[in-house]
Amino acid sequence: MARETTSFVYVTYILSTPEKVFEAIARPEITRRYWGHENVSDWKPGSSWEHVRAGGERTVKVVGKVVEATPPTRLVITWAAPGQAADPASHSRVTFAIEDCENMVRLTVTHDELEAGSDMAKTMTKGWPAVLSSLKSFLETGRGLDIFGKPKAA
Repeated sequence: MARETTSFVYVTYILSTPEKVFEAIARPEITRRYWGHENVSDWKPGSSWEHVRAGGERTVKVVGKVVEATPPTRLVITWAAPGQAADPASHSRVTFAIEDCENMVRLTVTHDELEAGSDMAKTMTKGWPAVLSSLKSFLETGRGLDIFGKPKAA
């Protein structure tokens, strides 16, 4: 029996260039500044990539393979929890489409092939909007959002 899948599409417009948006997704020293994680790979098709929690613990949170990399307009990766890395059927796919749109960039992130109702699918509905908002803030103002911060005591 085939598993039921779902997908999510997020679109945002950023006052930036396609080159800067692609770099912000692919360069670990940049991703840690707005995401709190580093995307680590050589970004060649077939290569592995890791999404590593930045800071002291350096925990690998997500793993996958690079499916396609066409800087600065497109990046496609598979996405899985480290414990599911050996099971290709448990991998989902993320596509970053970066389009020049007059004096800004239209970034479309499609996360598909997610198992419907899974913890990963539920996490993505909250995670991507926060990450993309932080990316937009970072590229436009130089400051990402504190999306992984703990609530402050009153």
